[in-house]
Amino acid sequence: MEAQYRVADIHQKSAGTLVADTGRCIVIEEHLLQGERKKTMRVEIPYEYVIRLAEAPRNPDESVAVHSVPPKARR
Repeated sequence: MEAQYRVADIHQKSAGTLVADTGRCIVIEEHLLQGERKKTMRVEIPYEYVIRLAEAPRNPDESVAVHSVPPKARR
């Protein structure tokens, strides 16, 4: 899952596994490598800050589903 979201006046991107949808926000878990250490980071994004969600393909030959949030829904 890839999410683009708003933080103040900046747009951020997060890519990882969708681990939760609480009804108020989505939670994406990212797996990062720092040297030889693996780190896991969870990003909690409230619905009102989500700009775009895209399903990342597991196989590069697969198509990707993209979901944009209409501007009226982004209060």
